[in-house]
Amino acid sequence: MPVTASRLNVFTESVIRGMTRLANEYGAINLAQGFPDGNPPEVLVRALEKAARGPFHQYAMTWGAPRFREALARKINHFSGVPVDPDGNLVVTCGSTEAMMVAMMTACNPGDKVIIFSPFYENYVADTILSGAEPIYVPLHPPDFRYDPEQLARAFDQKPKAIVVCNPSNPSGKVFTREELFEIGDLAEKHDAFIITDEVYEHIIFAPHRHTMMASLPGFFDRTITCSSLSKTYSITGWRLGYVMASKQVIDQAKKVHDFLTVGAAAPLQEAAVVGLELPDSYYTGLTEAYTQKKNVFVEAVEQTGLEYTKPEGAYFVLVDISPLGFASDTEAAEWMVKTIGLTGVPGSSFFREPVNHLIRFHFAKDEAVLREAGARLLTVKALR
Repeated sequence: MPVTASRLNVFTESVIRGMTRLANEYGAINLAQGFPDGNPPEVLVRALEKAARGPFHQYAMTWGAPRFREALARKINHFSGVPVDPDGNLVVTCGSTEAMMVAMMTACNPGDKVIIFSPFYENYVADTILSGAEPIYVPLHPPDFRYDPEQLARAFDQKPKAIVVCNPSNPSGKVFTREELFEIGDLAEKHDAFIITDEVYEHIIFAPHRHTMMASLPGFFDRTITCSSLSKTYSITGWRLGYVMASKQVIDQAKKVHDFLTVGAAAPLQEAAVVGLELPDSYYTGLTEAYTQKKNVFVEAVEQTGLEYTKPEGAYFVLVDISPLGFASDTEAAEWMVKTIGLTGVPGSSFFREPVNHLIRFHFAKDEAVLREAGARLLTVKALR
């Protein structure tokens, strides 16, 4: 029997999805896979019903339905000030997962290097390796997850083709400041590297922090490949609608990669999602307020356990330090929690290049009652241990 590709031996299947399967098996509260449990805005649901009756059952234009791209361009411009040509600067993808793969394959040749901050969302390393490139890791140092400028400069001295910036960051909840983004951009310009950004949590930011789109900063649009999606903003992770935004020169190449990866995102879903992109500013204000309240509820519950935890600046994740509980590893702790107290998180070691095995990542994109119950279950750990 032929041997499968050796590059697949370098990474495992998704730990996050594996923990979800375990949660389903044991009927546990799933704070592992970060999807909201609330419904999307009602106007989106009604638009989907209407689109299902419309003439949208065949392929949309490969790089995105025109109405969707036009609405998306207006929305991006409204919040970032970036002038976006819906025909020349956008490719609609099957979620931000495909967007990142498209960006990586558009930017990198086999043998190139890519800087990845650690901790990182698990897909970045897999995307890099599947593209034939090699990851270079730069640590983000807790508790505030700031990078060391000298370490970052040394990484750029290795002449990477790109750097990946997740802002706000999964799993740390870090929000990169304008000063940090300028520093990253200046290094990328000096070494002629792309900046690939993942900005799916751009509207989930906690005061006093503010999200800055890398592509909006003066001089960096042409070397930035922005990846994002509608999934988290509108509670439609199952719709799989994402996008890549870049200069026309880059997008012309990204269109080819996207075409041969998936052909295109679902046509009726693109048509329905237009109304979401046209929601008023009050929707986004309400989203921030709702997630701020969810964060406060879950953080208060964690504080009652006496365990240390990260304080999220954005996104909806908390890293909880379980080292006082006496487990041999974070994997053992995560599996024990699922089976014993019915609470599911993700072993933190799956996000770090460094030997970190004392953290569990929980998300708080759930109803407040679920978060309170999750906190109560977490509180029982000390008694059971």
